[in-house]
Amino acid sequence: MEWEAVIGLEVHVSLSTNTKLFSGTASIFGAEPNTEANIFDLAMPGTLPVLNKEALRMAVKFGLAIDAEIGKRSVFDRKNYFYPDLPKGYQVTQLNFPTVGKGSLTITLEDGSERQIGVTRAHIEENAGKSLHEDFHGMSGIDLNRSGEPLLEIVSEPEIRNAKEAVAYLKKLHAIVRYLDISDAIMAQGSMRCDVNVSIRPKGSTELGTRTELKNINSFRFVEKAINSEIQRQQDVLEDGGTVIQETRRYDAERDTSSPMRSKEFANDYRYFPEPDLLPVEIDDTYIDAIRASLPELPDAKSARFVSEYGLSDYDAGVLTATREMAEYFETVARSSGDAKMAANWVNGDLQAALNKNNWVLAESPIQAERLARLIQRIKDDTISGKIGKTVFEAMLEDGSDVDQIIESRGLKQVTDSGAIESLVDEVITNHPEQVQQFRDGKEAVLGFLVGQAMKLSQGKANPGQVNQLLREKMQ
Repeated sequence: MEWEAVIGLEVHVSLSTNTKLFSGTASIFGAEPNTEANIFDLAMPGTLPVLNKEALRMAVKFGLAIDAEIGKRSVFDRKNYFYPDLPKGYQVTQLNFPTVGKGSLTITLEDGSERQIGVTRAHIEENAGKSLHEDFHGMSGIDLNRSGEPLLEIVSEPEIRNAKEAVAYLKKLHAIVRYLDISDAIMAQGSMRCDVNVSIRPKGSTELGTRTELKNINSFRFVEKAINSEIQRQQDVLEDGGTVIQETRRYDAERDTSSPMRSKEFANDYRYFPEPDLLPVEIDDTYIDAIRASLPELPDAKSARFVSEYGLSDYDAGVLTATREMAEYFETVARSSGDAKMAANWVNGDLQAALNKNNWVLAESPIQAERLARLIQRIKDDTISGKIGKTVFEAMLEDGSDVDQIIESRGLKQVTDSGAIESLVDEVITNHPEQVQQFRDGKEAVLGFLVGQAMKLSQGKANPGQVNQLLREKMQ
């Protein structure tokens, strides 16, 4: 039987506010356990929550970025459950009246085609604490620093059909929240985490299968692996005559397997009711329009502009705008060098390769945008050849000196003196009479060999255009 997957994602994004959702406690990653939690975060008797207005602004900002419905009246609710890292015994969240309603994202697939994935809602909620399972002699420790941190939970429609689409959707979300500057979205630090809901059904069926939930996956690669693993597990269960159980499962990336955590809860298990200590939040068009006016140029718009303004391919523009930092870096290189296409080739090629090889993020690169622009300028004005440019680039990774200093100190300046080049060309013609005769007999392709020989003699420093022209003239 041929199966079809039905996938929905619940993405938790930690909002980059200075303080927590309902208190003035600082929100700092990596602080010593239990140093960033106060009586308000723990809902001690006599304390009352006060909504962080910046968290509300960030949520509305995200909603506008995905062209979603904005709730002019949103309501906070208590979600009641008991877990060691939930000191209140409930979580403040939004159920029926979220800040952000229905919207959509357009994703680009590997074959270049596009798909629109619906977003059901995005609601504001507080984070729980963290359970620690190491160094406690068989027991667990509790760190409440995260308690009360503001989260935006973004829920997709169950419209994703495979792991590749899920990753494309997740990457698009990641780019948007980074462009909006509402979260650093560092998945390794838990600033962006993903719960994956997976079910399968016979291909062509319209009925949904029984879904399972995979919790707290923190990388694009693991999301893809987890989905493929769960699809295969459910297929095996059904084809062996079994029944898929609705449950929450823990994915083990090292073993590429999952194991049951608990049976899947339903909404009524949580005994939701309106948070009695918080009034409904009401906003108006003036508030929404002011936030709309503050929106930056988003990835899709920036990519389209790069195509029209700089003459880039759709592919190159898409790669360069995948992150705000890379887009800004490229634009600085393009404008300073005066050659957008060459800038795109260097950024997408040599720079990206260096980042991957050294496991650097862009901010850690020793080659700042202005330095790369200067290198491109020196290729364009024939100070160095494109080939020598590769050598200079490698030197720039180790040497923080000015580009011109590197070229001068290492003797890499291109030979453009016509007398010196003529001498090289004469030597090549003398040393390769057979190839010279082949060229004269009409074998055009042999010219590349002869140019290569001249470049070899000059150690790559001769201007290849001058070499080519002079060879042609002398072999007529």
